[in-house]
Amino acid sequence: QVQLVESGGGSVQAGASLRLPCVASGRALNGLALGWFRRAPGKEREFVAAINWNTGNQYYGDSVKGRFTISRDHATNTMYLQMNSLKSEDTAAYFCAADSGYVAYSGSYYYPHGYDYWGQGTQVTVSS
Repeated sequence: QVQLVESGGGSVQAGASLRLPCVASGRALNGLALGWFRRAPGKEREFVAAINWNTGNQYYGDSVKGRFTISRDHATNTMYLQMNSLKSEDTAAYFCAADSGYVAYSGSYYYPHGYDYWGQGTQVTVSS
């Protein structure tokens, strides 16, 4: 079991930056993939970014490439999402997720069904 707790959301103006931490606990994260997804009102859940905990390889959704950066800190078991140049269309609830090894093994980082553990979400609101 992996427990995930996100924080760092808030209300900002367009062009601002936010950093979202996700603290993981419960088991070692070696061999796992961790990711960020978001859901805006009335829209489907969208892949944002993911990282292979071991290799550090990063994967991004097209809408955030060049603006968002995912990273991890082994010492604190924390994953971060650095969000720069925020736009109103980035407004959503952001969720961190972890798999049980399948996503990291298969490379299917972009699909939510491969992730087994989810945080409670943190709201990001960007006003223009």
